[in-house]
Parts: sequence; structure tokens; C-alpha cells
Amino acid sequence: MNPFVDSWISRLGYLYATTVGCIWGAIWSTGRIRREAGLIVFTGLPNWAFGRGGVCVGGVYLTDTNDSPTVLRHEAIHKRQWQRYGMLMPLLYAVAGRNPLKNRFEIEAGLEDGGYLPRR
Repeated sequence: MNPFVDSWISRLGYLYATTVGCIWGAIWSTGRIRREAGLIVFTGLPNWAFGRGGVCVGGVYLTDTNDSPTVLRHEAIHKRQWQRYGMLMPLLYAVAGRNPLKNRFEIEAGLEDGGYLPRR
């Protein structure tokens, strides 16, 4: 068993990332802040404050307006990935690559829900 995956160490990393996400969101959010789909959702952030349509940091989702139920379902899976990998998540995600169609974390979260592929 790996002590850095699905362990108290990964949970500490998840809690740290969630705290950082909450601070970042509190500083830059000009929109609604709410709990939904198991996430703390900050909206109204400037586009430079997050990547793509939004970003999940621990249990926090940061975006401008990209907060539909399907996107939040996608981001809730990223939250679970953060819980599993903790602070390894940013490194593992970077190694998986920026192309969402080949990134295993985006594929696991659902490319259609994430808006990377059209709905069938």
C-alpha cells in the first residue's frame, strides 16, 4: 500500500489545497459562492485566476460562469482525485499532459461533462 495515495497524508494535502482554493476564491470571486455537488463553488473570478473554463483545487471549484450541473459533476470527480492523491495531484496532472483527450484525469472525470467532447 502506498502511504501517499488514499491515506491520511493525501487527505492532509487535499485539506491544504482546499484551504488555498478557498483563500484564492475569497480574494478574487465577485459572484455567487455556494456548496454544490460536494464542492465549494466560487464564481465571478477573472479569467486569468484559473485555467480553461475553471479549476478544481482540493474541494474548491474556481470559475467565472462555467458552473452547469454537468461541469460540477465533472469537477466533483476531480475533487475525489485530489482526496486520493493529495498534493501529488498537480504533479501527476502535469505529467498526464495538457491535452484533455489524452489526460487520464480528464478522461476519468468525463470528457463530455467537462465540455471537451460534444454530448452523444
